[in-house]
Amino acid sequence: MAASLIALLVLFCVVEAPSVQAQTFVGRALMARSINAPPEADAAVELKMDDFNTTLSATPASWAVVEFFAHWCPACRNYKPQYEQVARLFNGRDAVHPGTVYMAKVDCALQVNTKLCDRFSVSHYPLLLWGPPSKFAFGSWEPKVDSGIEPIEDARTAERLLKWINKKIGKSYSLDDEKFENEELPTNASDPAEVARSIYDIEEATGNIFDIFLNNKRINSDSRASFIRFLQLLVVHHPSKRCRSGSGEIIVNFDELWPSYPWSADTKQAGKLPGKDAFQNLHICGKEVPRGYWIFCRGSRNDTRGFSCGLWLLFHSLSVRIEDGESMTTFAAICDFVHNFFICEECRQHFFKMCSSVQEPIKTRHDFVLWLWDAHNRVNERLMIEEADLGTGDKKFPKVIWPPKQLCASCWISSSKRHNNTHVDVVWNKTEVYQFLLNYYGQIIKFPLQDDAHQRSRTLDKQSSYLGDDTAPSGVVAVPIGAAVAIAIASCGFGAVACIWRMQQKKRKYLNQVYSFKRI
Repeated sequence: MAASLIALLVLFCVVEAPSVQAQTFVGRALMARSINAPPEADAAVELKMDDFNTTLSATPASWAVVEFFAHWCPACRNYKPQYEQVARLFNGRDAVHPGTVYMAKVDCALQVNTKLCDRFSVSHYPLLLWGPPSKFAFGSWEPKVDSGIEPIEDARTAERLLKWINKKIGKSYSLDDEKFENEELPTNASDPAEVARSIYDIEEATGNIFDIFLNNKRINSDSRASFIRFLQLLVVHHPSKRCRSGSGEIIVNFDELWPSYPWSADTKQAGKLPGKDAFQNLHICGKEVPRGYWIFCRGSRNDTRGFSCGLWLLFHSLSVRIEDGESMTTFAAICDFVHNFFICEECRQHFFKMCSSVQEPIKTRHDFVLWLWDAHNRVNERLMIEEADLGTGDKKFPKVIWPPKQLCASCWISSSKRHNNTHVDVVWNKTEVYQFLLNYYGQIIKFPLQDDAHQRSRTLDKQSSYLGDDTAPSGVVAVPIGAAVAIAIASCGFGAVACIWRMQQKKRKYLNQVYSFKRI
């Protein structure tokens, strides 16, 4: 009997042992997997001295919350999940309420941020401040001083912080909100402040254009010159400085990114293009663009307005910024771009037909601005009828003839309706229309959105003792006078070379050749 029990015990151990080992192995595997898994990126954007001003001055959000913390502070570590809960509502591509509040943070334990934290009188951690982004970018904060920035006193939990924000902006957001159809819609196309925010949609459209180039591999031997022409137009006349800068960087590196040999039959390198990794560090309008949402061009549904609206804004804003001698080149660049790179086939053909119908050269900015305006209205007229018949339009943003009478009464001489009262025939005062377009797309749409220059200058002068490293990289050193003179001379020489290079670029054959749309 004893021998039987011993045999059963041995058998039990032999059978069970592998199970225990298997469980141990699985546990270790899961542990290794969790350790090696990439951590989820923070929703709150961490800023430092060198990018604090530029980032906050460039955000499309109307308000900002900045948390000043120290990474060694236990209370800060414990508060981080609370702050992140709220940040995920407002920041990033998956944000439920994008473009409303910009959630940022600054680590005051880093030496590079010492002067920045002094500028905002950080005396304890965590400190949360609230205000317009421009007030952070060009101002400072001191207790009991009215600077447009104020501390958030009751924010110990995510619920309390969101309640405080809701009270400030007149909303009723919840931590349980989900991303449905668009809700923060532009309501007044005549409000200059709201129109000015369309600059962010122009950036978004520009960023989307570049993504289309890359993702759909639209650049080939036939479209290469067209792409260069369009980039050159953006370098000179894009309303956003950072889009001009990004376009210039792409042109400088163009031959490396898109060499001409892949389309040459007499080279062994034919067909070899740089991989997509080569473009990861190129951001035509900054690393945050495309943001994944629209501001002025946001429709009531995700499938309305958006990219097409932003693209028209880009075209119009370019048209009012050119000189008379650039009108035909700009016309050709935009028509070529739409023909070679626009994915919507029907839209592409309609636009090409309008371009091809031009019988005489467009000699002045005035003529090009009015041609583009008329082309846009013809597109709207066609879509207005189609959407009315099919019921596919955005009911909150129906297609209209531009500009509507309430925006420019002097532009309208007379009007009459047809096609079931959905189509309007207007007799225009084109002189007034031209002046309206120059102001609307040229004067109102500016970047960056900041306080007026005088106020900004006074603020910077007042805070000069704080700004130090914020106007230059933190690693700057003093330069002797002799070295400074040598650097200045070298810079002048480099500037002369750059000027000559630019003149040569302008003389390229594709900028001077006679253009014919029949050859497209």
